[in-house]
Amino acid sequence: QVQVVESGGGLVQAGGSLRLSCTASGLQFGFGGHAIAWFRQTPGKEREGVAFINSGGYDTYITDSVKGRFTISRDNAEKKVILSMNSLAPEDSAMYYCAVGFLGGAWKSADLYQYWGKGTQVTVSS
Repeated sequence: QVQVVESGGGLVQAGGSLRLSCTASGLQFGFGGHAIAWFRQTPGKEREGVAFINSGGYDTYITDSVKGRFTISRDNAEKKVILSMNSLAPEDSAMYYCAVGFLGGAWKSADLYQYWGKGTQVTVSS
């Protein structure tokens, strides 16, 4: 059974930083065989793709609204994907989700991921 777990969320002041971690187990082909993405969602809004990293870690994509502030990386030996968030602003406040089991296509489409974690809350105060 696939399990996806996020951690690292919390309350931070504007301008601060957080590192979110995602780990997954039970995956066919193992953790290192899968691309992984981070999404975020606020109440009443659709889930938004924030960052994507391919299985080998050499291709990454960051959505425009956080480009230059967020980076995504992975350590397949540690079975972790890290979303590093700097210069956080109140509009970055959201529940952040890790998504695994990418089916191909447009990485920002939430429908193209098979497995999701329960999310970790990020709150940025002004």
